[in-house]
Amino acid sequence: MRAVVQRVREARVIVDARIVGSIGPGLLVLAGVSPADADADRDWLSRKIVTLRIFDDDAGVMNRSITEVGGEILAVSQFTLYASTRKGARPSYSAAAAPEVAAPAFAAFVRALERDLGRAVPTGVFGAHMQVALINDGPVTIWLDTAARE
Repeated sequence: MRAVVQRVREARVIVDARIVGSIGPGLLVLAGVSPADADADRDWLSRKIVTLRIFDDDAGVMNRSITEVGGEILAVSQFTLYASTRKGARPSYSAAAAPEVAAPAFAAFVRALERDLGRAVPTGVFGAHMQVALINDGPVTIWLDTAARE
């Protein structure tokens, strides 16, 4: 799995002119699934996101996690995180999982986030054309890939 994690003041997902998910201060997580992902990848990624110390403490140092600051998470499926541009300018998405694999894997990832965060995690709509609006806070943007486990 791959994820782009953005610290936000607020974020929302709009589908067909309707807000389907929104949060206040917290993390926007754009997540992509590969066909090789296993349960261990999903669980590692969820724990990593929930424990990332990217929120300021009283001294203004990024030293607190999302749980410590009481923030929210908005999760959005994004297969384009597996884009490859090795062969020209038109990206290939062949490294992304097919929708019939990715949809249940993404749903399981959201359940893992909810378990680790201890509250509901709003999402976009899998496979829909979505508009994602956010106010990035910092900006703080982190790239995570379960293949690298950094």
